[in-house]
Amino acid sequence: MTIYLATDHAGFQLKERIKQYLAEQGHEVEDCGAHTLNKDDDYPDFIAKAAEAVSKDPASRGIIFGGSGQGEAMVANRQKGVRCAVFYGGRKPLGEISAEGETSDDPLAIVQLEREHNDANILSLAARFVTEAEALEAVELFLKTEFSNGDRHVRRISKF
Repeated sequence: MTIYLATDHAGFQLKERIKQYLAEQGHEVEDCGAHTLNKDDDYPDFIAKAAEAVSKDPASRGIIFGGSGQGEAMVANRQKGVRCAVFYGGRKPLGEISAEGETSDDPLAIVQLEREHNDANILSLAARFVTEAEALEAVELFLKTEFSNGDRHVRRISKF
């Protein structure tokens, strides 16, 4: 599986660290930019390249980076077949409520649900909100978690 990376200046340092980590773990990594730190660059220029690559290669995954991760996810989700979800790290919202009414205090739980229920193929990391340790944990979980292939999840994904 190829892992496509992309960022602008806001996530540049984190992308470089994650790229190094993935290479050390033996993953095939394709860096779609930015390749240098430039505070005047524009994230759509790089994110669109990674999202297009993931769209064309269903066996691949993408990891994108930005200040909030939101704009980057919006760009990525414009590509047919891309399902990009954002991870913010440990700043806990009110808690994820399950269908059974349970909540989760684990901020990484959302990464697992993004994969299991939504078959997310791109993870957008909010570089201004996550620590490097949180990002590394999220990436590891994102890559190892499989889509559940549950009937209801397959049905829902097929609608978009």
